[in-house]
Amino acid sequence: MGKQSVVPFGPQHPVLPEPIHLDLVIEDEKVVKAVPNIGFIHRGLEGLVEKKDFNTMVYVVERTCGICSFGHGMGYCECVEHVFDIDIPRRAKYIRTILMEMSRMQSHFLWLGLLADAFGFEALFYQAWRIRERLLDLLETITGGRVIFSINKIGGVMKDITPDMQKAILSELDTIEKELKEIEGTFLGDYTVQNRLKGQGVLTKEQCHDLGCVGPFARASGVKSDMRTLGYAAYPELDFEPITSTVGDSWARCYVRLHEIYQSIDLVRQAIGKIPEETDLEVPVKGNPTGEYLMRIEQPRGEAIYYVKGSGKRNLDRFRLRTPTFANLAGLCEMLKDCEYSDVGLLAITIDPCISCTER
Repeated sequence: MGKQSVVPFGPQHPVLPEPIHLDLVIEDEKVVKAVPNIGFIHRGLEGLVEKKDFNTMVYVVERTCGICSFGHGMGYCECVEHVFDIDIPRRAKYIRTILMEMSRMQSHFLWLGLLADAFGFEALFYQAWRIRERLLDLLETITGGRVIFSINKIGGVMKDITPDMQKAILSELDTIEKELKEIEGTFLGDYTVQNRLKGQGVLTKEQCHDLGCVGPFARASGVKSDMRTLGYAAYPELDFEPITSTVGDSWARCYVRLHEIYQSIDLVRQAIGKIPEETDLEVPVKGNPTGEYLMRIEQPRGEAIYYVKGSGKRNLDRFRLRTPTFANLAGLCEMLKDCEYSDVGLLAITIDPCISCTER
């Protein structure tokens, strides 16, 4: 046995887009153990329920993370709406679903670019982010924002997706799908890319299940779990099946996320084809929240859990948020065992970490 040493990895590192910190036990060039050290950017957002009323908290929750912003706002709003026992208009449900899937697409394109950057394929990085700009332009046209939209409210949504916007979305999706097909072969079939991804960071289905992994990270190991199948928003009226793989390595995680973009394109097309003609976008919300509810939704990175509790006051008694990355950190530490030290940064990216969400 060689000499072991502890090497701090992060929170600032040239490969990592997020300030994740790991204490790595190293023997020669092999990682023996990885210990996460979270809390570097803790902001205490959950405690703000003591100062912000339940309506204003929508904007606080949205700022848990930029990339996941829309999903956080939707999850919180749906949770509070269940406490009030109100059913928002069907058109509002479809608008939430369309924007959620567009947010998923731009998040996955962001990740594809960061993955390419991590293994040094800069041209591929630029291509992924160039396509992502098309989605951000669409989102800006619809909501006025490119990252944080602030379109959700308790009882519905603030803005409509007009027929002209729907046509623009469908037209742009055709272009996005075509351009995605052009880079798909490189991400999944290029020899140098496969050399960096195949067989790296393997987690079995049993390991993912036992460690509580979620999202594309778990689905890449064969765990067929997708919170959209629970039936919130307009998902009960749309046809889809979770994208999975049984390989469980870094290449499989790339495969799942890339094909989830195709799935999101299809879901947006379905939603636009079925969106109700009604004009109502919200229902009135009277009184203050009394009761508690727990809501699970599928964020781009996986299952997110929202819990609210109210006792008839303007301010909630409790707000709790469990993010996908928090659930996936245990799986990250497990797959780092026995990997090369030089692969740590790339493997960390394959779980699509969001430390801002984790350290809310």
